[in-house]
Amino acid sequence: MPTWQLVLRYVLLLAVLALTVGPFLWQLSTSLKGPGEDIYSYPPSLIPHDPTLKSYGEVAKIIPVWDFALNSLKVAAANVLTNCVGAALAGYALARMRFRGRKTAMVVFMMAMLVPVESIMIAQFVTMRDIQLNNTLIGVLLPGCIGAMNVLLMRNAFAGLPYEVEEAAFVDGANAWQRFTRIALPSVKGTLAVVAIFSFMGAWDDFLWPLIVLSDQSNFTLTIGLNFLHGTFADNQRLVAAGTIIAVLPLIVMFACLQRYFFRGVGEGAVKG
Repeated sequence: MPTWQLVLRYVLLLAVLALTVGPFLWQLSTSLKGPGEDIYSYPPSLIPHDPTLKSYGEVAKIIPVWDFALNSLKVAAANVLTNCVGAALAGYALARMRFRGRKTAMVVFMMAMLVPVESIMIAQFVTMRDIQLNNTLIGVLLPGCIGAMNVLLMRNAFAGLPYEVEEAAFVDGANAWQRFTRIALPSVKGTLAVVAIFSFMGAWDDFLWPLIVLSDQSNFTLTIGLNFLHGTFADNQRLVAAGTIIAVLPLIVMFACLQRYFFRGVGEGAVKG
């Protein structure tokens, strides 16, 4: 490879890195700066001269951020569980079982991905209200408890597995449930990690649907609570930055724990079935 192409490649990679990681580092730096530091100084200083965690304590005094975070954690954890279980079961059925309407079900899942979420939120809210689940965390969870994209990811992962292994298990007397739990599912742990990460991120970062369905502050998720922080104390960017870091940190921790499975799972889910 010519030297200029190598240099250009690294320049582009550094530019992408700056665009993706730069805002997070700036928010982290702002949240750690003391009250005596000018966060609008030029040239901007990324390293705090007087680092302090005082802003994080102030956020907890202004809004019940840890209660909001607990609500978000409940919804996100439940969303991970329902998506992993539901998507795995549906994906295995679409990939391995032969039944009438299987192709139609595949088309339905693909069409569901084309429908904008905003276009069905009113219908979802009316449904939650009719079954008396509005203003509850269950109402926040239900619309996204099994995602069409996650089902298709699991379906492709199962379809990429060698069928001969399951045929041998079938000859030995294993039923469909045993083949699913003992052979197929352990082979797609990477895709399950991808589904878990996407499900957690989707539930944790969701703002519009919880804003519509929740009205009691005790049930607010973290994204709704931080919206109050932005609206009332927008002049204190240290508090806003601290709240942002509190919201982003669990996602970073989860990805760090599952990154080994994540990159392997992307390849599993990309196999054409």
